[in-house]
Amino acid sequence: MPPIPPLFTLPIQPNGRITCTQPSPRIYLLTFESPPDNRLTPSFCSSFLLALDILDHRFPKGVVVTTSGIQKFYSNGLDYESAVKEGARFWGGSLYPLWRRLLTYPMPTLALLPGHAFAAGFMTAMMHDYRLMNPHRGFLCLNELDFGAPLKSPMASIFRQKVPSPNTFRTMILESKRYGALEGLKEGLVDGLGAMEEVVVFVREMGLLDRGKTGVYGRLKMEMWGETVRLLDNVEEGERRGEREMEDYSRRQEEEKRRVEDWERRNSDGRSKL
Repeated sequence: MPPIPPLFTLPIQPNGRITCTQPSPRIYLLTFESPPDNRLTPSFCSSFLLALDILDHRFPKGVVVTTSGIQKFYSNGLDYESAVKEGARFWGGSLYPLWRRLLTYPMPTLALLPGHAFAAGFMTAMMHDYRLMNPHRGFLCLNELDFGAPLKSPMASIFRQKVPSPNTFRTMILESKRYGALEGLKEGLVDGLGAMEEVVVFVREMGLLDRGKTGVYGRLKMEMWGETVRLLDNVEEGERRGEREMEDYSRRQEEEKRRVEDWERRNSDGRSKL
């Protein structure tokens, strides 16, 4: 079978690309390759966002599928040090606009996960309407606990809104649990297992091809996921709130330490020391 010619290709700096093909009528496949593991850099986000805009405004409505040409990873998350350094400019200028676009996209979206989706890579998959995962490779994981990164409000919100079980939500965040495909399906983190062939069957069985034709599909999702959308829209407010929360956290820690020190002084004879 001859290769499917691309509809368009966009660069990802420094040496990656996003390629759009149409493996079946009105199923648009965006395949990204940004070695080594598809980190969500500003260039990655801007090219991904532009690809979504092109499909929305230059092609008939259908279904958008995103996947990785790097089979080990869907995405391994942020370039964390760079994201922290850029601060609000990265969140509000790169990542959050991409997430908002995916979350409210005016046609169905599906993330096809050939391998690992960690941290912000997993979050990006959750911004899609549906997820199908390779049954033989990869884990889904929020590993912020492991590398000492707090979750920003939109990051927690999307899981709070979309994960069916509060117990699963707790385990994901407070235990950094790695979910394989079968367990991810059981816990409602993915909607099916397979590769592109299974995606085409899923799209047809779910009747997704014509969902975007009436023009309200994106508006309906804006209302469904309103909590997360509002958090993605209010970047500066969210950053200020995060700073206030950190200051309050530090203040409370100092108060807690003083209470312990006061208790130690009152019991300096040692009888009540730990």
